[in-house]
Amino acid sequence: MITRGRLLTTPAVLAGVLLATYLWIVNAPLDSIERNALDGGQVRLYLWQQVELTAVSTFFVLLLALPAGVLLTRGFARPAAPAAVVLANLGQATPAIGLLALLTFWLGIGARTALVAMVAYAVLPVLSNTMAGLRAIDPALLDAARGIGMSSPGVLTRVELPLAVPLILAGVRTALVLNVGTGTLASFAGGGGLGNLITAGITTQRTRVLVVGAVLTVCLALLVDWLASLAELRLSPKGLEVGR
Repeated sequence: MITRGRLLTTPAVLAGVLLATYLWIVNAPLDSIERNALDGGQVRLYLWQQVELTAVSTFFVLLLALPAGVLLTRGFARPAAPAAVVLANLGQATPAIGLLALLTFWLGIGARTALVAMVAYAVLPVLSNTMAGLRAIDPALLDAARGIGMSSPGVLTRVELPLAVPLILAGVRTALVLNVGTGTLASFAGGGGLGNLITAGITTQRTRVLVVGAVLTVCLALLVDWLASLAELRLSPKGLEVGR
């Protein structure tokens, strides 16, 4: 349930956490390794890489999962739906670091490998929610739409998809948060991102570097979820209650 109180509280909490972390780092006695790792330009670069990885991977998730979800709810393709869901589930059932390692052997090191792993890991929630949203529509509504002369594409675009929007957007929110978290593993494949800060903090035993990477990752995930919540409120059909 999306509450308006939560929508107002989340940005304030995020701003407070980021400000507290910044003041802590600015006033802490940093050694040369910590200063190099937490250089402002470097942190901004890693943050931008994380945002870019999340955005690009989510774009490809939507490009694959939305049409597939629609197709698998059509009569001629319904028998293939269980197999498709099992296939999508393989990506999420496999540990992310293991999937990334396997793809590294196949595709080599780089951002492309990280993106393929992130897409495979996040396809399932969008695919399953798209199918669930379309299947949950009252058949009487579809019959009524056909009865007034709507074509099959018209029923899909003007009745089915608008009514399925809340469930579809819930799947997209889940995929976005998954991609932010999985994106931290991109550093193991040379894909950049905030994972570089986290691994640097671990390998050099610098807790401050590790904490900054972890805080930025958590705040980015919460910010993405908050923005998706706004989109869900804005795009849900009028008359459907998605929150208070």
